[in-house]
Order: sequence, then structure tokens, then C-alpha cells
Amino acid sequence: MAIGEAGLVSARPDSQSQRTKRLEEIMRGRLGRECVYVPSCRFGLYLALRHWCPPGGRVLMSPVNDDVILFVVLAAGLRPVQAPLDPLDASIDVDAVPEAVWGSLSAVLTTNLYGNPDPVPRLRDRCDALGIPLFEDAAHAIGSEVGGRPVGTWGDASVFSLSKHVGAKAGGMLSVADPGLREELERTGRDLLVPGRPTAELAYAVRPYAEAAVRGLRLRSAAWTTMRLLGLMEREEIRMPLRPEELARAGDSAPGLEAYDPWVRVDMHDYRLRSGRLRLGRIGRRLGRLDETLAACRAGTELLLSTKWAKPGAASGSGDPVQPLFRVPLFVSDRDAAIRALARRGIVVGYLYDPPLDDYAGAAFTDVSPAPEGARWFARHAVPVDPLRARAVIDALEESGAQPAGAPAPAPAPGKAAPAVRGEAAPEGRVAEGQLTEGPVSRGLGPSRG
Repeated sequence: MAIGEAGLVSARPDSQSQRTKRLEEIMRGRLGRECVYVPSCRFGLYLALRHWCPPGGRVLMSPVNDDVILFVVLAAGLRPVQAPLDPLDASIDVDAVPEAVWGSLSAVLTTNLYGNPDPVPRLRDRCDALGIPLFEDAAHAIGSEVGGRPVGTWGDASVFSLSKHVGAKAGGMLSVADPGLREELERTGRDLLVPGRPTAELAYAVRPYAEAAVRGLRLRSAAWTTMRLLGLMEREEIRMPLRPEELARAGDSAPGLEAYDPWVRVDMHDYRLRSGRLRLGRIGRRLGRLDETLAACRAGTELLLSTKWAKPGAASGSGDPVQPLFRVPLFVSDRDAAIRALARRGIVVGYLYDPPLDDYAGAAFTDVSPAPEGARWFARHAVPVDPLRARAVIDALEESGAQPAGAPAPAPAPGKAAPAVRGEAAPEGRVAEGQLTEGPVSRGLGPSRG
């Protein structure tokens, strides 16, 4: 008889397994490919990297991404290679990647930041020509499409977060193009899980009520304290402390999660915890309402893209379909001032990824981008806002007098030095966050990427 993580005894054998299978069936129906439930998106990505990539391989990825993803790549025994980005949506700029870099790669990892798709058809063609796998990180893009197909159906493997659009604050899905690999990946993942704990399941159960209570009472400091006690927020700045000496020592044990656990677990200590009935039940209920949520996100996205802070050409009528974005990046000249203005209206801005990963980690831990200016411009000016609060966001920015960011400088041709971004000072490493209202809590509650 199965025992749930909250200490509840199931009346049916394998009830947790059955719940898991139902979740997989729902996602299989959406994607048309085999799916394996995982406790988090980051855990699913680790499984994919370990399965397809030989230790020491090189993975092209976006520098505007959660630092946890960098550490997952390192934990898999791989070398991150930071790509040049389109400064207006932080997607990989395929044409700006030098040919020598393409020839050195073992894999490509997309980001689909905030739900804006990477140019995955072109990346797919490149990977096929090179004979290397393409991985899609679809944590923010469960409802996005590209080329008439859902994001997550182009790669050899794709990973989804069930914490974002689904809103379950737990769970993920690993999807694979080759159905014959499903059982092997499921078995490997099962061997890497850690047993469930009653305290973890209880913390998960009470988290929504704790968050609602402190937000309802406008107790921002109390919210920060509560999230820290639950192990769900550990950052004093946007980026977690790198701790380079410890990180270098962890590399002696790669591949493997144990040595990298202090970095990979940040903001989500349950990332490889076996899921119990409470989690699986809540995920199932939320997943059943996903289409309703996506419709609301699409409407809010369309409204935000009609404002003066949207990227050029993003407004309705541009010819591009409106994606149901998880967050809509608006571009403002003074990002921190805009964040403070939104905080005064009770609007929390999270999912900031500044500085870019190559500026954050340095050449000791990643290959730096050959053209970093686009990533720096995006990281400095993008304010990712919740499309479900679109009207309140617009009112707050209008009231504050927030000005749109000036256009970024054009990208240089591959191999040429880039001009400075117009009106921008050189980056100075980490962004000072002391100006933000009530400290780190104004940057968002919960993990960056599940």
C-alpha cells in the first residue's frame, strides 16, 4: 500500500503512479509525443543532458536565463557556451554564432524566455546538419507556438515547468521525440529521486495560504521571511552568490547532482523530491484549467504589446501571432525606477536575469558570448510583467512617467567588434538591488525556473 508524502495512506495501490500517468497523458495529448513526469523542470533538463551529451561536451545556451540552468549544465559535466542574442526578445541570434562555435558543439539548448519562442526551426536544421541534439527549455512557453507547432515539439527532448502557467508551484514534464526512450529516462529519473518527506509535503500544502495571507495584509517583509523559512527564496540579489572556489571544487565531481546541489536547489529545495498525492492532486486540478489561463495570458499580452514600452513591431497587426506569454518584457529606460513604481501598486516583478550569465560567471565557468551587447541591453532594460495584471501595470507605468528604452545598437557582423549600445554605460557586474522596495521580495516570490 502506497504511503503519501504527507503521511496519508492510499486506499488504492499505486495511486500516486496513477496520478502521474494521468498528468503524462494530458501533456501527451497537448504535444503529441511521449512525456515523463518529473518533480521539476531543472531535474528534467538534467536527465536530458546526461542522456544525450558526453561528459565534457559543449552546450550553446542563452546568457539571459536563470543561473540555476547554468549550474544544471555544469552538474551534467558539460561546458556552457553563451550565445549572441536578439536584444528585443533574448532569443538566440543564429546568424551571429561563429561557424567555429557551431562546429564545437555537442548540443543546443533554447530558452523561449517568458514564452517568446527561439528560432527553433533554424536551430533544428543546424542541429540536424551537425548531428547533435536540440533541447527545448519550455518552462515559460507551455502555450507558445512556432511554425504552427507547439514549443516543445521541435527538440530531441523538451522540458516544461508546471509551476508557471499551470500555477501548481511544483512539477515538470520531460517530453521526448523518440518514444522508445521513455522507459529508460523514467527509470533513470526514478533512481535519482530522493524520498518524499512529510514536512516537505506539508510546506507545499500551506504555501499558497501563507502567500495569500501576507500579500493580503501587505506584509512584504513578512512575505520575505515566510518564503525564506519555507526554503523558497534564498537570493539577496537577482543572481545567487557564485562562490567560485566552491564551484570549482564541485567540478571535480561532475557529472553528478550531489556536489552541485547547493546551487541547483536554490529557490526549490524539492527539485528532485518524489512527488506525493497533495502535489500531484493540485497539479492535476491546475493543469485542467490551463487553457483558460492561456486565454487570459494571451489577452493580457496583446494589451501590453500595444503600449509604447513593447518591443518595436510587437503590437497587434504586426503579422506575428500573439503568444500567451508567461511574462511580457516591457522595455524602459530606467528599469529599477519602473520596478519601484510597480511595487507601489503591489505589483511584484520577478524573473529578472541580470547580469547575463557570462558576465556573472566569467570565463572560468562558461564560454563568453562573442557578441554580448544584445544580452546586456535586454537584461538592463526588460521589465517582465504578468499579463494577467496588464491593466494595472499600464496604469502604474503611465502614472510614474516611465519612458521607453532607446533602441539597441545594431548587431555587428560575426567576427567584428560591436559598437557600444547607444546611451548605455558599460556593465558593472551585478546590479545593485538595495533601492528596491522592501529588499529582494519586490523581485518576486517563488523559484525563477521550475
